[in-house]
Amino acid sequence: MEVLSTSDNDLKKAAVALAAGFLVAFPTETVYGLGGDAFNLSALAMIFEAKNRPRFDPLIIHIADMDTISRIVDTAALGGTARERLSVLSGRLWPGPLTIILPKRTEVPDLATAGLATVALRFPSHPVAQKLIRLSTGAVAAPSANPFGSLSPTSAEHVLTGLEGKVDYIIDGGKTQVGLESTVLDISGDTPVILRPGGTSREEIEALIGGVELSSGPSTETSLSPKLSPGQLKSHYAPRTPLSLCPGGELAFKNEAPNEGRLYFSSPGKVLGPGTRVLSETGDICEAAANLFGMLHELDNMGFDLIIAEEAPASGLGLAINDRLHRAAHQS
Repeated sequence: MEVLSTSDNDLKKAAVALAAGFLVAFPTETVYGLGGDAFNLSALAMIFEAKNRPRFDPLIIHIADMDTISRIVDTAALGGTARERLSVLSGRLWPGPLTIILPKRTEVPDLATAGLATVALRFPSHPVAQKLIRLSTGAVAAPSANPFGSLSPTSAEHVLTGLEGKVDYIIDGGKTQVGLESTVLDISGDTPVILRPGGTSREEIEALIGGVELSSGPSTETSLSPKLSPGQLKSHYAPRTPLSLCPGGELAFKNEAPNEGRLYFSSPGKVLGPGTRVLSETGDICEAAANLFGMLHELDNMGFDLIIAEEAPASGLGLAINDRLHRAAHQS
């Protein structure tokens, strides 16, 4: 495992490695991704192996050029309305933290899509991710660069801790900006559905294409049936330390138990001990989202018996924050 910088020479080195079938962890605006060539079966298999990820959980394919869509998506299978939605969404929200579910071309390996007839596609906005993808094969499958089910990585250090010895190269691009995974939107059917809330809010999407449905929540299935999108399992994004939730604004009034860590959404208006973190002192939802996984990593490493997390306001990015917290609490 080698840690690389974001210099041109290091990005070229990483791109050559990707094209040759090796794995490269790299920063995006959301979280760090574990990348492999989307059309290389060996590289795809190594992604699942490195993460201990179940084969029924599909991967997101990342592109850095709109022309690449035709290599991955069966545009002929898109109806007129879906085609219009794709045009509007990709024109206004790409590059950015939005993954779109679309009918796939047969050339896309079934391993990348869990055997489904659809593919999850994203155009990240991070300049390092874009340059790496363009320099390599143009299509990179990249789930979050962490062991399956655990906290997502928002720094190269998180990747090193979780996947040491299981990835060939890590590009250190510093802390990620959004801090939450992308929103996953399925437009392959008649009605658009958000399968996973994330870095693009429901409100932003609806302003462009009208009303969208929100998936009923994490899957409760215990079978190994394929999921339409990553992040649909009920248990996910969890620290090692058990985690429980508290409604917004109520955590400051709860008695603190011995050896308990606390994660506040905003400032509780009182002096805090060393075992507490505040996602945003001012209650800024974007700052809170960016800090979520990083602060959970910090609390998880402090040896607590329990972490209590305060829910965010249930709108905008708050939906995504609460989604991650609820899945983490369920697994704990």
